[in-house]
Amino acid sequence: MTWPRVAGLRALELGSPGALRAELNRLVLAGRKQATTGLATEYEEEGEVLEHAGERLALLDDDGAQVGTVEVTDVQVTTFGEVPWSFAEAEGEGDADLEDWRSGHRRYWQRLGTPVTDATEVVCLRFRLV
Repeated sequence: MTWPRVAGLRALELGSPGALRAELNRLVLAGRKQATTGLATEYEEEGEVLEHAGERLALLDDDGAQVGTVEVTDVQVTTFGEVPWSFAEAEGEGDADLEDWRSGHRRYWQRLGTPVTDATEVVCLRFRLV
């Protein structure tokens, strides 16, 4: 199974459906959110290759409608414990510091049934709204 495509672009579906996705999309469209973190295992499970700099992605809402387009500016694979504050801050979600960011992401992935440790591989994606 591959990720959805819209108008020839791979989809970017932030967070989980509902209020969280709506808020994250709002932050992207306001220019505050310029990065996101995903689990490397999601790419493997879905048979997807990593995004690459210059690739454009369709930002989708809960109904699969394109609400914006982002262009990838950087992709890094690292461990959860090695994600720097400069990246976490670029996610634009109002975290006070790196520990706040880490605890929020741990809670999110735990709720989805995928607990993370400092050794968990993650994909750090930077983008800009186009």
